[in-house]
Amino acid sequence: MDASMFRAWIHEAARSVTENADHLTRLDSAVGDADHGINMRRGLQAAVAMLDETTPSTPGAVLATVGRALISKTGGASGPLYGTGFRQAAQTLGRHPDVSAAQLGAALAAALTGIQRIGAALEGDKTMIDALSPAVTAYQAVIDTGGELTGATRAASDAAMRGLKQTADMQARKGRASYLGARTIGHQDPGAASTVLILSALATVCSAGERRADGLK
Repeated sequence: MDASMFRAWIHEAARSVTENADHLTRLDSAVGDADHGINMRRGLQAAVAMLDETTPSTPGAVLATVGRALISKTGGASGPLYGTGFRQAAQTLGRHPDVSAAQLGAALAAALTGIQRIGAALEGDKTMIDALSPAVTAYQAVIDTGGELTGATRAASDAAMRGLKQTADMQARKGRASYLGARTIGHQDPGAASTVLILSALATVCSAGERRADGLK
């Protein structure tokens, strides 16, 4: 994957989050401030604008730009959490002009570690970690068994979706939602939902890249 594919990923993530912003906000209205969709749409649209203005030339530089945009433009806890995740991933990729599937896996794992350090959340706390952590594990499992990038990103996306669905049975133990206690049970976590959208965008872009390489539409 080169910088153009990473820019395509963020463009697709911004498109998907914008399309689903009202859904994210509805999820957040049940357990939080009812602004997650608004915040994520603003942050990712700012990231796209910064990428278009600066055209960073390496995957790491793309993710570092996204991290800065999310921290500066995304409200609530999501900005620092996602921003840290993207910046940690950027540091892992360094200045390589192209990154392998294994390097992308290391970057996703670094993003997870960074977000957990900032948010101090574990799986089962009903946060974005409940989607991201199983996604990282699923991605790495595919790579470890000789799988390719497209299969790994699809496995990550599917695992994130399963994790999101499981958050409906959880009671929130982190953030503002934790004050609602048992009333959070029965509602999916909005942060886990936005994580699904971002990882699904990655899988979509990788699949499209593979089809182009094979000469298919």
